[in-house]
Amino acid sequence: MTEYNAIVYDLDGTLVRLDVDWGAVADRCAAILSARGHDPDGADIWEMRELAAEHGLLDRVDEAIAEFERDGARSARRLALADALPHSVPVGVCSLNCESACRIALELHGLDGHVDAVVGRDSHELVKPDPEPLLYAVESLGAVPERSLFVGDSASDREAAEAAGVDFQWVEDRV
Repeated sequence: MTEYNAIVYDLDGTLVRLDVDWGAVADRCAAILSARGHDPDGADIWEMRELAAEHGLLDRVDEAIAEFERDGARSARRLALADALPHSVPVGVCSLNCESACRIALELHGLDGHVDAVVGRDSHELVKPDPEPLLYAVESLGAVPERSLFVGDSASDREAAEAAGVDFQWVEDRV
């Protein structure tokens, strides 16, 4: 078994489950785009973010998403893997959720003292599955990719880890 110098976790679906109505988030994002004459027909939230970026509306859309995420973080459920913290190595979080929502959920469940770095969607100019946010988290922990582990619950988590040269483990394989 590889001995790691750092472990980075995704947040939502890995350590906690944010209480977010993603359908309502999509409706809000669509309303913002539609009000400016941009039709988001059939687009998911992440596609609407791209459309918003193309039309100078990304800040508005991201703030709307973040509002729902922060609210959902205040009533987030702790998941079983959270009980594995702390570790004897530095721990980070790299999430598609905004950084403030991550911090709210970590604090709510007493995990903030066990997490040394938090990288949210708004902490870096790029988002997962691009490897850069994960690499930023690893670097913030004073570690190197080849001695780090990323634990997540989605294909985009795995894709980010592979692109970053970081070992990946599915959350269900770690619990």
